[in-house]
Amino acid sequence: MLENAPSEHIDPRALKAWFITGILEGFVLLLIPISYLVLDRYFWDLPVIWGRVGIAVVAIYVIWEALIAPQLRMRFWRYEIRENEIDIQRGIFIIRRTLIPMGRVQHVDTEYGPVMRYFGLATLRVSTAATDHSIPALSKEKASELMGEIASLARVSDEDV
Repeated sequence: MLENAPSEHIDPRALKAWFITGILEGFVLLLIPISYLVLDRYFWDLPVIWGRVGIAVVAIYVIWEALIAPQLRMRFWRYEIRENEIDIQRGIFIIRRTLIPMGRVQHVDTEYGPVMRYFGLATLRVSTAATDHSIPALSKEKASELMGEIASLARVSDEDV
């Protein structure tokens, strides 16, 4: 791990949310090879092996997205809000660390889809002039609290310049 790594973790309920999201994505993706196999039977005379390979690829994808990647995200995602900066660490194979100066923050917002809403989670988005950064899977209360804190610190930072 890196020295002085951010200390805050994302919410543990993210594991369940990411599991369900991975399963739902898998069901949607599974429609492609199944459609291929069904349509092949009635309209084309294409090799059945490609439909089976498609199903295997989707199965591997679901195992990764629903079981493995969420565990790794929980292990490596970190963040910390400091007086002068926001420190975000993310990644699975390549760990990236971003420091966002408070003076660069233009706006902060939250977002959540149906699965995240069910688990009471939200993603905090921090926008600067050049980029957008996010901290996923925070409790709605924590995301709201951080949104107010960042907005307040960014305002103070702007006034100091």
